Amino acid sequence: MIKAGIIGATGYAGGELVRLLLGHRNAEIKWFGSRSYIDRKYADVYRNMFCLVEDKCLDDNLKELAGQVDVIFTATPQGYLASVLTEDILNRVKIIDLSADYRIKDVSVYEKWYQIEHKSPQFLEEAVYGLCEINRDDIKGARLVANPGCYTTCSILTAYPLVKEGLIDTDTLVIDAKSGTSGAGRGAKTVNLFCEVNENMKAYGVTEHRHTPEIEEQLSYAAGREVLVNFTPHLVPMNRGILVTEYAKLREVQREDGTWGLPSDERIRAAYEKYYAKEAFIRILDQGVCPETKWVEGSNFVDVNFKTDARTGRVILMGALDNLVKGAAGQAVQNMNLLFGEPETEGLFFAPLFP
Repeated sequence: MIKAGIIGATGYAGGELVRLLLGHRNAEIKWFGSRSYIDRKYADVYRNMFCLVEDKCLDDNLKELAGQVDVIFTATPQGYLASVLTEDILNRVKIIDLSADYRIKDVSVYEKWYQIEHKSPQFLEEAVYGLCEINRDDIKGARLVANPGCYTTCSILTAYPLVKEGLIDTDTLVIDAKSGTSGAGRGAKTVNLFCEVNENMKAYGVTEHRHTPEIEEQLSYAAGREVLVNFTPHLVPMNRGILVTEYAKLREVQREDGTWGLPSDERIRAAYEKYYAKEAFIRILDQGVCPETKWVEGSNFVDVNFKTDARTGRVILMGALDNLVKGAAGQAVQNMNLLFGEPETEGLFFAPLFP
């Protein structure tokens, strides 16, 4: 039985972690950490846990927690884990961090985009970026896993096969993304009030959203060269879900007959099949079917597809996921399964919710 502790258990991602771990046959939550609700029953904070969780919320003492569990999930604001993590803690427990503290290898890039000082850059090199479908083998032996961001997971997985195979000109890649309001967290913010969000849709973080360097870094690894993208997120009036639509110019490739031209739909689909055909949580949709957030809600699935535009020589890539599951807590549990030799789908293989 894997003993787990959660710091930040009363945020949206933390609450989703609790829900998923309760359904995991080989995991047990030993610590519900929440600085805001110390000594308050967890089920009083989240009433959906009534009669399911009897524990009270504890504090965020990472050092004490490290001696009681096998894995710690930190669903905390940026900067928290970096400020408290030590070699002693990492020697005693595995950590899966849902913040951005260890996602970006270049500390100067992190500090520029997040506007905070990184307090433990010595752990950046060993931290493994926890995108399971791409870094599976490295994750298995890690002490510290940097759980990817929600926009980032959808954006990278949607484009990765074509970037890896050199089928698109990455200099032309534009990512248009839309997210439900739970992606902004549970804290009270005026811009997230019902009257501000309802019947409204808006772009935000234009040219400066903090997930941009994370997307660029991972796609650069895939391309074998520096990749810069235009990434524009939008807030939409729904609870959860992310939809990305990505645009890029196709590159000419050599065909089987020796001639050169733009890749066919069959060639593009073959690229997706090459990397994702055996992936339990990535669903390549049938031709002509566009991903929709409602068909992945509450699940760990990512739905992807594409459509080429012969008139412009571009390809339109599409992806959808649940920002709280595959975009956060589900991916964290998937990482835990890899760390402890569990089946990767354990506690996660269930149908999306509908309606």
